[in-house]
Amino acid sequence: MSKCNIPFSRSSPIYPTPRIPYHLTYMTLSPEQLIESLQWRYATKAFDAEKKIPADTWATIEESMLLTPSSFGLQPWKFIVITDQTIKDSLLAQSWGQAQVTQCSHMVVLCAKDTMEKNDIEAWLHRLVEVRGADRESLNDYAAMMHGFFGSMDETQTLSWAKNQVYIALGQLMTSAAVLGIDACPLEGIVPPEYDRILGLEGTGYTTTVGCAMGYRSSEDKYASLAKVRYTRDQILESL
Repeated sequence: MSKCNIPFSRSSPIYPTPRIPYHLTYMTLSPEQLIESLQWRYATKAFDAEKKIPADTWATIEESMLLTPSSFGLQPWKFIVITDQTIKDSLLAQSWGQAQVTQCSHMVVLCAKDTMEKNDIEAWLHRLVEVRGADRESLNDYAAMMHGFFGSMDETQTLSWAKNQVYIALGQLMTSAAVLGIDACPLEGIVPPEYDRILGLEGTGYTTTVGCAMGYRSSEDKYASLAKVRYTRDQILESL
């Protein structure tokens, strides 16, 4: 796969302009292959506990999580990857008894940042300067926009915003897994405060939002062969 050389304009330090359209440079799946992958995936109800995701495949999944887009690029999240069986077992009672938590190869807990302070914004701007070579002063308007946005919200609203961002990451994680032939099951039926306690998140500035069990489906999972039930295109999609 060829790579795209992306020049960064000092006059536009936030949004670089690619030399070649991304869709021509990075497309590696045909439309048919993408749909086939999405048809293949389902919310796995039973995993084969003996099958583990290979290290190189998992490294790719982790990279896909790191590449998740977010509002302002702020990435208000933390992803905790659990392979320790003792920890997975301890989460079972706080997961409404859903066995996927203990059967899966990797259990991912997606956490939201519970505040967004001035220093958090400045840390992101520092990273932007570091990676793109932008001049910090050129980002002043961008910084002011972010400070104004978060200054208009209370802590509850900020956490709600962060949790919305986490669900973008969940979607990217599950789609990436499907393309790589890895099964996944999103888990909202969990007790976040207890997850926070078990995972040592209390007082860290992050809180559990949603889980995702990942691995390989059991041959005995009857749900694997069921047809997907979705509303028709006309009921869901509208073109203007």
